Amino acid sequence: MRHKAKAGTMTGGMAIVEALIANGVDTVFGLPGAQLYALFDALQQRGDQIRTVGARHEQACGYMAFGYARSTGRPGVFAVVPGPGILNTSAALCTAHGCCAPVLLITGQVPTAFLGRGRGHLHELPDQLATLRSLTKWAARIERPADAPEILNEAFRQMLSGRPGAVAVEMAWDTMASSAHVEPLGGAAIPEATAPSPLEVEAAAKLLAAARRPMIMTGSGAQHASDAVRALAEELDAPVASFRGGRGIVPEDHELGISSYTAFKLWPQTDALVGIGSRVETPYMRWTGMMSLVDRPQDAGIVADADAGTRALLSAVRRLRGGRGAAKSAPKGASEARSRIAAAKAEARATIEKVQPQLAYLDVIRKVLPREGLLVIEVSQVGFTSYFGYPVYAPRTYVSEGFQGTLGFGFPTALGVKVAHPDKPVVSVTGDGGFLFAVQELATAAQYGIALVTLLFNNASFGNVLRDQRTAFGNRVIGSVLDNPDFLLLAKAFGVEGHRVTSPAALERVLAKVIHAEKPVLIEIEVPQGNEVSPWEFIHPGNPQAHLNRK
Repeated sequence: MRHKAKAGTMTGGMAIVEALIANGVDTVFGLPGAQLYALFDALQQRGDQIRTVGARHEQACGYMAFGYARSTGRPGVFAVVPGPGILNTSAALCTAHGCCAPVLLITGQVPTAFLGRGRGHLHELPDQLATLRSLTKWAARIERPADAPEILNEAFRQMLSGRPGAVAVEMAWDTMASSAHVEPLGGAAIPEATAPSPLEVEAAAKLLAAARRPMIMTGSGAQHASDAVRALAEELDAPVASFRGGRGIVPEDHELGISSYTAFKLWPQTDALVGIGSRVETPYMRWTGMMSLVDRPQDAGIVADADAGTRALLSAVRRLRGGRGAAKSAPKGASEARSRIAAAKAEARATIEKVQPQLAYLDVIRKVLPREGLLVIEVSQVGFTSYFGYPVYAPRTYVSEGFQGTLGFGFPTALGVKVAHPDKPVVSVTGDGGFLFAVQELATAAQYGIALVTLLFNNASFGNVLRDQRTAFGNRVIGSVLDNPDFLLLAKAFGVEGHRVTSPAALERVLAKVIHAEKPVLIEIEVPQGNEVSPWEFIHPGNPQAHLNRK
């Protein structure tokens, strides 16, 4: 049952904290500063109701909140100072936007008397609220302590209604520290999604009822619709794929759960595509030049919550097909569709086998990490390969960077994931380049006992950039080769257990020993520079420019 504070005199900072508690928030990631003293003082006083995890850089605060939100579906909340503080978190806000993650930023402002005057007060931006509105779904200023409950509730409504996303609230320095009478409210009432249109559902169901080889693609918006998606897939004998955000909605060890590259193999004969909670960018942005039997003019959109819309579509398809459900009760002997899907899965695995050593390391991680364990990747050679080479078995157990492609997001995001799931194993896969974006957060992990296992793949380079410079730019190498510190000594300096391995077999032995550790662990995996096979032909199949991509 959510807490509701008693009415009374309180600071603006305390009014914000009480509103967070009323909305079920149990964790705030933050970095205190002058404009937020009253907020952090309130968090300290209400530490019995809400915990605060402090980071060493504002960007890490944002990514930790993102990891919390992405892996739970619940709001991730962080607080940083205005101006440079929020600008330091802008990459995390963009990542949350790109992944439709419910993230709330709380920040300060210059004193009320200086708002909009451009006098150069501490941390002043020309128009901070406009900046926030360009990066988030919604942003507002709390003008008085008494307004905090209502505005915070509106923030939660905006964040969780319709397409989820990041939101922000700001409060002027003096307002946050001032005291006034506040009437607390209960938590926000989140409106139910609009019911699916029967006409839209019927139009889509007619296309599916006539299809012989449909395919389903899921995205971030379908993470909560696993049961419904699986039922629809089994009704249609349709394979279910996702590129990043919707992975695990149907387990990839299920007959119908497939990787994005297996989907590519099946695409030429696909005659209907169902996108659920997804932009379905994979076939239209990544499989350039590869046509299927899907006729583009025959579109039928359903605007609805993914779970409700999928259930309505399933009901309509069953009715139109005479309730004959192709696979309602797991028939003995595989259907033609399932035999074809199984063959495509086997062919895809055999084809990607050459992406080494990344695939061998991912096989080890999948073998050691329990089904309920969570993997957080990074913009790295192993991370890229995981898009198609790491089977995912449950929703929200695979956390990626989304279309922003934010290098350096992985390690701090994984810390937030582990804070949200203290009783589950969480593995962070990162590269040497991306890891050093947030290496200081080893101190955060040690201080708060965040028992994250971090796998640091060290190829002494920005691997993709180095490969592109060597192959496409006449071997004119610049800025892509890295001189790295001794990562084991660095881990020791932060008080973190460290290991170094040089092979998948060695990683398996060490990872099996530490996967349930109750303290943070860093495992460095040395990979000879330039020794990784490019994964890009399997991410952008058929695209001759596939190798010219991210870091």
